[in-house]
Amino acid sequence: MLHRFRLATPVLFTMLVVSVANAQGGKTVIGNSTATLSPATRIGDLIFVSGQLGGRDSTIQGQTTNALNSIKTILEGAGSSMMNVAKCTVFLVDIKDFQGMNQSYAAAFPKEPPARSTVVVAALVVATGKVEIECIANAK
Repeated sequence: MLHRFRLATPVLFTMLVVSVANAQGGKTVIGNSTATLSPATRIGDLIFVSGQLGGRDSTIQGQTTNALNSIKTILEGAGSSMMNVAKCTVFLVDIKDFQGMNQSYAAAFPKEPPARSTVVVAALVVATGKVEIECIANAK
């Protein structure tokens, strides 16, 4: 029974955060949306940045830097900054890239890095993609 609670806790927490944020104000789309994707959405004081890919760079360090620079641009466009990032989720195609990703990640968050989960996945939507990063930030 305790095992089920542990798995459900992040889902329940996210539902609670979104419910509280919705009570404070409606959802606002940030950036240029497509029919299926918004770069980010703001609900109350929270900004949810969609997964950002690393572009055409062939190295994990370059792709990580590119993805984090995209996040930075989106957050700044919303009036926030990287200092307000509370949580990142990093998706890696190859666990061997963990150290290289960490090098670039540490450069983006040199002090008090946000909470982070790193997950190894079978593939990303771009065949040459090595990393995708999403985050949740405070709008203020």
